[in-house]
Amino acid sequence: MSKSNNVYKDAYNRCLRLLDETRSLPSEPELGTLLGVSRTTVRSILARMEETGLIAWNKRAKTVLRDPRPDDFFPEEETDTLAEIIERSFMRRLLAGGAEAGMQINELELAREIGVGTTSVREFLIRFSRFGLIEKRRNSHWVLKGFTRAFALELTEIREMFELRSAAAFAALPQDSPVWADLDRLEDEHRLLAQEIATRFNAFSELDERFHRLIHRASHNRFIVDFYDVIAMIFHYHYQWNKAQERERNEVAVGEHLAYIEALKSRDLGKVDAACRKHLKSARQTLLTSIPESRSLQKS
Repeated sequence: MSKSNNVYKDAYNRCLRLLDETRSLPSEPELGTLLGVSRTTVRSILARMEETGLIAWNKRAKTVLRDPRPDDFFPEEETDTLAEIIERSFMRRLLAGGAEAGMQINELELAREIGVGTTSVREFLIRFSRFGLIEKRRNSHWVLKGFTRAFALELTEIREMFELRSAAAFAALPQDSPVWADLDRLEDEHRLLAQEIATRFNAFSELDERFHRLIHRASHNRFIVDFYDVIAMIFHYHYQWNKAQERERNEVAVGEHLAYIEALKSRDLGKVDAACRKHLKSARQTLLTSIPESRSLQKS
């Protein structure tokens, strides 16, 4: 599924919810701003709504004909949030350029490539810039400042603090919490990947990200969840910076995840702590190994 389809499906579902709540739709520019997408994507959404009998659309006039039904929505598993789409597209662009210090990033080009509004991209870049990895320049340009071992060590220290707390909170969740079903599904995906690791080892990065995000959400701490965005982008894309022994290290990580999942299901805090620490220690070493000695922060 292409990035543009993900953007479209996520925005379409959000537009259906808006229609359900308000029984009306604003102008195309206002709708684009509300959804954070381009005018082209807005028109595609309106065209589909017209085709399915939700609205009558004649130039600027939009008349609601019926309420949205469950079968009008795209399945959740086919959509990503707008933030996830921008994040992944941003990291793909960095990796395609080698993620070297001094690399230029143009927010207008990135927005056009993804098919979203420039405001959404700019907000993401501003948020990401807080961590000192990118810096704003004139005329919608940004520059990558680089990534050093010192930065990686600081990042891993914070990650370990946050995840140990989140893992303990996860293990304490009641049995009827929906996260246990999510964990069961992730365990099944891990077991399948373990069986097919020879040909699908490069699928680990995305699975890794979803697994750790699930754990961090259990903290119910907005600051931990928010900061995890930058942790995820660094840890879960660094695998692509260094392809050496990728299959071997991903195979080890899958095994560590399965042991971690088993510990979480046991609800034994000692086992959870041990499994979490073991996996994070491996992740720290893998991250440090992936950083070339020449990689350094560009001076301001």
